[in-house]
Amino acid sequence: MTTPTSETAAQAPHSGPESPATSLPLPVLDQPEASAVEYERFLDCVHCGLCTSSCPTYLELGTEMDSPRGRIHLMRAVTDGRLPLDNDVKRHLDLCLDCRSCETACPSGVQYGRIIEPFRLAMEKQSPAPKSRDWFHRWILFGILADATRTRWALAPVRLMQWLGLDRLLDRSGLVRFLPGKLQRMHRMLPRLEPRGPELPERLAAIGPKRATVALSTGCVADAVFHHVHWATIRVLRENGCDVLIPRSQTCCGAIHFHAGAEEPAIERAKTNLAAFPLEELDAVIVNVAGCGAMLKEYGHLPVNAATKERLQLFASKVRDIHEFLVDLGPIAPKGELNWRVAYHDACHLCHAQKITEQPRELLRLIPGLELVAHEEPTICCGAAGSYNLVEAEMAERLVARKADHLLAVEPDAIAIPNAGCLLHMGRRIREEVDGEHAAPWMGHPIELLDRSYQASSSP
Repeated sequence: MTTPTSETAAQAPHSGPESPATSLPLPVLDQPEASAVEYERFLDCVHCGLCTSSCPTYLELGTEMDSPRGRIHLMRAVTDGRLPLDNDVKRHLDLCLDCRSCETACPSGVQYGRIIEPFRLAMEKQSPAPKSRDWFHRWILFGILADATRTRWALAPVRLMQWLGLDRLLDRSGLVRFLPGKLQRMHRMLPRLEPRGPELPERLAAIGPKRATVALSTGCVADAVFHHVHWATIRVLRENGCDVLIPRSQTCCGAIHFHAGAEEPAIERAKTNLAAFPLEELDAVIVNVAGCGAMLKEYGHLPVNAATKERLQLFASKVRDIHEFLVDLGPIAPKGELNWRVAYHDACHLCHAQKITEQPRELLRLIPGLELVAHEEPTICCGAAGSYNLVEAEMAERLVARKADHLLAVEPDAIAIPNAGCLLHMGRRIREEVDGEHAAPWMGHPIELLDRSYQASSSP
């Protein structure tokens, strides 16, 4: 394999102005902190190429350096000092969605996430212009979206505009085009916001015989935009004999910061959550957002002192995705009939990062009358990938168009999506694609469908 040339790198889409090439020493080998890449992980990759057919960016671009093995080659070459960390190399690495589909495909068990994530953290620390200084990361991603209360307040005028119909007027007027591109995309992604409903109590008792005590992780964007999904999750857990705790002092899981290379704020959020959840009292910490669950399960790998690491490892061991937990517990079958064709979307951080694929489908099949329909490329990323769809708009749009076409081809009545980011990103594309032709399929969390069946409702 050869190192990338500027001609090869140019095949990847670029966003923003070019900056001068740099050659920075990347402290991957000699870093004392646990965030450093363990060199042996590079050697696990035998460059067989079986990962390429599962990599979203390789499927779209067909360039070797936009495949998992190509990126591993780049990172190792930089670490060895054989290749400078210039803008071409950074571009190939930035285009990675960190969807980890390559881990599912790899016969050698390469832990790609444990390579690209610490490498990006080290790369960010070495950068003369870290993302924390960028207005979008500093004020929008880190300042608002990583905080549930701030996100809720930011959405308050949006709810009012939607109620008054002013959002449609704003779209028709064309004024939205004067917003920065990233804010335009955020505006387009927002669905019709459901009534928030009452705030979550600190504790709710099981319905029927108690089978477990769990706590619900509420997150940030998920709590502000999809608060109704938390209520559905709580109702389903109670129906299955669970006492549910909702710790008041919990916070964002830290994924927004961590995946943008801001390690310290992510660690602080992990410590806050560690203090908030009464782990000794809990059978599980329940998560209904795939990306948050993947981050929470990685808490034990964060670079902290030994005593904190031990507690974080205990925390991570308690984390369960809602579908995973219910299947392990033994779900009580719901009774309400729902005569719908439902397509299920595999969120990357559920199927690849957490290896959870059959459990959501198993729960959906419990619903009387529901027909689960398969579609093409179910495990290829939709392009949401946290904030990727905002900062890498061109590639994200190519991927979501591909995914939406596959989903709509099976003509579902509903699309079940177990991740907030995927639901926002794909929901926007599907609404736009079917606009003016026929009604868009219902889109929501699989647990919402299960909840409706428990409530014996005929439709969501």
